[in-house]
Amino acid sequence: MAKLKTSKSIQKRFKVTSTGKILRRQAFKAHLLEKKSSKRKRLLANSKLVSLTQVENMLKKMPYSI
Repeated sequence: MAKLKTSKSIQKRFKVTSTGKILRRQAFKAHLLEKKSSKRKRLLANSKLVSLTQVENMLKKMPYSI
């Protein structure tokens, strides 16, 4: 059986933890930062978990990540 290919764009944007959860970055932190408060920018800097409804699809794109 042939090897499965990892989606390179997904591999660059997401990280799998040792327990199998997937971390993502938050949106709205790239530009137009002057109008956003310091608190809002600080909270956007933290990583979040991918929604449970999306985890199965993500793991299909990253077959060798776990």
